[in-house]
Amino acid sequence: MNKSMWPLVLGGAAFPWLAGAVFAQAGPAGEAPERAKSLGVVTVSGGQPSSLPTQIPTTIEGVTREEIDARINATDSEDALKYLPSLLVRKRYIGDYNHAILSTRASGTGNSARSAVYADGILLSNYLGNGIANGTNYAPRWGLVTPEEIERVDVMYGPFSAAYPGNSAGAVVDYVTRMPTKLEAHASAGYSSQPNDLYSTLRSFDSWQTSASLGSRSGDWSWWVNVHRTNSQGQPQTFTTVPVASGTPGAAGTTVSGAVPGLNTTNTPWYILGTGTQYHTVQDHAKLKLAYDITPTLRASYTLGWWDNRSEGRPASFLTGPDGQPVYSGAVNIQGRGYTLAPTAFPLTNDAQTHTMHGASLKSHIGGLFDWELAVSLYDYGRDRQRAPTVALPQAAAGGPGTLQRQDGTGWNTLAAKGTWRPQGAQGAHIVDFGAGRDAYKLGIDKLNVAGSWMDGAANPASPVSSVGGRAETAYLWAQDAWRFAPRWTAVLGLRWEDWTAHDGFTATASSRQAYDRRSESHFSPKAALAWQWSSDTVLKASVGRAVRFPTVGELYGATSGGALSFINDPGLKPEKSWTGELSAEKDLGNGLARATLFHETTRDALYSQPIPGTTVSRVQNVDKIRTLGLELAYSGQPAWMRGLDLGASLTYADSRIVANAANPASVDKWQPRVPRWRSTAYATWQPDDRWALTVAARYSGRQYSSLDNSDVNAFAYFGASRYFTVDLRARYRLTRQLSAALGIDNANNYQYWNFHPYPQRTYTASLRWDL
Repeated sequence: MNKSMWPLVLGGAAFPWLAGAVFAQAGPAGEAPERAKSLGVVTVSGGQPSSLPTQIPTTIEGVTREEIDARINATDSEDALKYLPSLLVRKRYIGDYNHAILSTRASGTGNSARSAVYADGILLSNYLGNGIANGTNYAPRWGLVTPEEIERVDVMYGPFSAAYPGNSAGAVVDYVTRMPTKLEAHASAGYSSQPNDLYSTLRSFDSWQTSASLGSRSGDWSWWVNVHRTNSQGQPQTFTTVPVASGTPGAAGTTVSGAVPGLNTTNTPWYILGTGTQYHTVQDHAKLKLAYDITPTLRASYTLGWWDNRSEGRPASFLTGPDGQPVYSGAVNIQGRGYTLAPTAFPLTNDAQTHTMHGASLKSHIGGLFDWELAVSLYDYGRDRQRAPTVALPQAAAGGPGTLQRQDGTGWNTLAAKGTWRPQGAQGAHIVDFGAGRDAYKLGIDKLNVAGSWMDGAANPASPVSSVGGRAETAYLWAQDAWRFAPRWTAVLGLRWEDWTAHDGFTATASSRQAYDRRSESHFSPKAALAWQWSSDTVLKASVGRAVRFPTVGELYGATSGGALSFINDPGLKPEKSWTGELSAEKDLGNGLARATLFHETTRDALYSQPIPGTTVSRVQNVDKIRTLGLELAYSGQPAWMRGLDLGASLTYADSRIVANAANPASVDKWQPRVPRWRSTAYATWQPDDRWALTVAARYSGRQYSSLDNSDVNAFAYFGASRYFTVDLRARYRLTRQLSAALGIDNANNYQYWNFHPYPQRTYTASLRWDL
C-alpha cells in the first residue's frame, strides 16, 4: 500500500463515528448548541438563514456574527473563514485587496477561479482571471463586505449543487449581511500594530479602522447603511534579489554594503538587496441596502456597494554607497562581484480604484407549493488605475516618466431566475429547485506611457505599451430534486447545463495587434447525493458532482511573460473538468457535533501556468490530470465539564498529485502546488459570564510547493510556500450593554512563514464597539 494512504486508513478506523460540524446557532453560555437531527439538514434558529441549499446532504460549515465577535480578531471580511476546516485565505496584510485568494481542500492559493464567493447572493468572486497575472489580480472582492455587516457566513464544500457554476469545484461561500427588523446603530474603531523583523527591515506597521452602521424597519420598508474606512501600512511584500553567481568577479561598479546573503527556493545563494513593495493603503467602503415588502409574500430588494482604494507601493534599498546614501540602480559591486541594477529594480506604484456593486432581486416566499426569485447584479471597475515610474529612485520619488495601466470599464454582470416547487406541498417528499441565467464578463487592460510625471501625468494615446481584452458569457439551465423517498432516506439528483462563449479577444503591443476567433462550448454537469439516518444521532452521507470550470478571459488573452512586451497566451485553452465525491459520517454527541469525511477529486485539463517546452517563459496551459484523495475530521461543541466553554477543531489530510502532464513531464507524480498534505485548526472560547469571552486558537499547515515540478525545496524564502503554525489570542469584554472592548494577538508565537510573499508576523489588535 502507498504510504500516503495510511493516514486515510488509520483515520477511518479510529474515527468511524465522527460527523460533520453541522453548524448551529449557539445559545447562552454553557448551553449545548442546537442541532438538526434530520438527515443532517441545517436548521438555523436565529439570525438570517443561509442562502445555500441546505436540503442537499453534503458538508456545510458556518460561523455566526456572535461567534465572529467572540472568537476572531476580524479586521477584514475574509477573517470570518479563518478557523473553518480546510480553508485558507492568502491574506498578506490588513486591507489586502489584490492577493487574498481562497484555498480549499483540493485547490491552492493560486486558483481563485475554483471557488465561488457571494454576499447576499451577489457574486464577489472575480472570474475575469485566475490567481495573479498580467500585473493585475483576481481575488474575490472581499472589500465589498465589512466585518461589522456580517450576520453569518456559510460554506458548502464541493460542486454538489446544480445551482452553482463549475467554479464551485472547491467551495461555495455566502456572506449573509445585516437587515434589521427594528432601529439599530453600530460604531466601531480598531487599531493594529505589527512589529516586523525581516532581513534589514526592523519597524512596526500600523493600521486603523473605523466603521458605522445604521438601519431600521418601518412598515413594509427596511433599510441598512454601513460606512467603513481602513488606513493600513502593510509589511514589505516583494524583494529585489540577484543570484550571487550572476555577478562578474572584479572591481567594477560602485562598492556597496548592506546586501543580505541568503538562499532562494532552490537553495541557490543570492543577495537580498532591498524591498520592492510595501503598501500604504487607504480604503473607503459604503453599503446601502433597501427592501420593500410589496405583499406579505413578495419582497423587492436593492443593494448598492461602493469601494474606493488608494494605495502606494514604496521600496527601500538595503544598499549603501561609500557616501552613506542608499543606492537604487546602476553598476554596483558586492563582495568583489559586479552587478547592474535596472532603473526599475526598486519599483514604485500608485494604485487608485473606485468600484461599485449593484444587486436587485424580486423574491416570493410563500413557503407552500411554489416560490420564485429574479435577481440581477453588476460589478463595475468604474476607475481602476496603476501608475509606475520608468526611472530610478531618487528621481522617481519626485516624478519623471512612467506608465499608466488602466482597467476602467472592466467588470461583470449576472442575471438569474430560480424557483422552488413542492409538488405535495411544504411537507411533501419532493423539493424541486430549478433555474436559468446568464453571467457575462468584460476585461480590458491598457498600458500607456504618460505625458509628464508618472504620478499625475495624463495617458498618452499615441504612446501605447500593451493592451489585452475580451469578453465571455455563460448561459445556463439547472434543476435538482431533493426526494425523501423513505423515513430515513433522502436522495438528491441534479443536472446543470452551461453554454460558454468567449469572443472579442485581442492582445496588442505598440507595433502589433492580434485578434482571436470566437469560441463556444456546452457541457452538462450531473450531481447526486444520498443520506441515510443510520440512528437518531448519526447520519451517513454520500455526494458526487461534476464541475466544468471554463477558462477566464484573463487566462485566454491576458497572460504575459515576466513583464516582457510580447504576449504569451493561449486562446485555445480547454475548460477544467472535475469529478468530486465525498463520504461523510456525522454524529450528534449530545453536547457537540462531529464529522469524518473522505473526499476525492479528479481534474482533467487543469489550468496552470507552466514553462513552454524548450523555452524559459511560461504561460497558462492545461495539465492533463490531477488527483486528490483526502480525509477531513471536524468537531465543535460545548463540553459539559466546563460551563461556557466552546471548542472546535479540524484536521485535514490531502494526497494531491499531478498524475499526467504531457506539457511538463517533470511534474508527474509531484504534489499539486499550494495544497498541503496536512492542515488543521483548533479554537477554545470561554465565556464565564455574559461580559467576558476569552479565546485561544491555532492553525497549522504542512509542507507545500509553489512549482509544478516541486523544485522549490527551500520553502522559507521569498517565492516559497512554507509550513506554518500560528496561535491567536482574543479577549472581549462588555463594559455596558452597548459598549464592548477587545484585545487580541494574531500569530502570538511570531512564526515567520511564506506564501510567495511573507505573511504577517506577530500583530496586536485593539477595538472598541458600540451597539444600540
